Amino acid sequence: MKVAFTSSNGKCIDQHFGQCQCFHVWEIGPDAARPLITVSALTTADDEEDRIAARANAISGCSIVYTMQIGGPAAAKLIARRIHPLKTTTEIPVAEAVEKLQQVLRGNPPPWLKKAMNSDSSVSLIVEEQG
Repeated sequence: MKVAFTSSNGKCIDQHFGQCQCFHVWEIGPDAARPLITVSALTTADDEEDRIAARANAISGCSIVYTMQIGGPAAAKLIARRIHPLKTTTEIPVAEAVEKLQQVLRGNPPPWLKKAMNSDSSVSLIVEEQG
């Protein structure tokens, strides 16, 4: 599954969802993880709702966004797009968050995470069959 991190340097989750300049996207599974791409979060939208939509579009395809903070309206809009925001209360290394997520995936993940994993794997199967 794809996971976005709000990070100033790609190494530490250290930014607010609404204020980060980019998202660092990783592909994470129970036994392997790798960084995929860095996506710009910058937008020229003046309206806050448009800025949230632009950020959500930037990380479409991700199942989770790890962030230091996120406002309620932004979190609700992400959840409506099936992107689950996870907040950290302090700065933590991306590698630590990846490892914790992998531990959950290897164990008994909550239902929403199982659903996210299954929907992502079905997309991968379709791509592989067409390719």
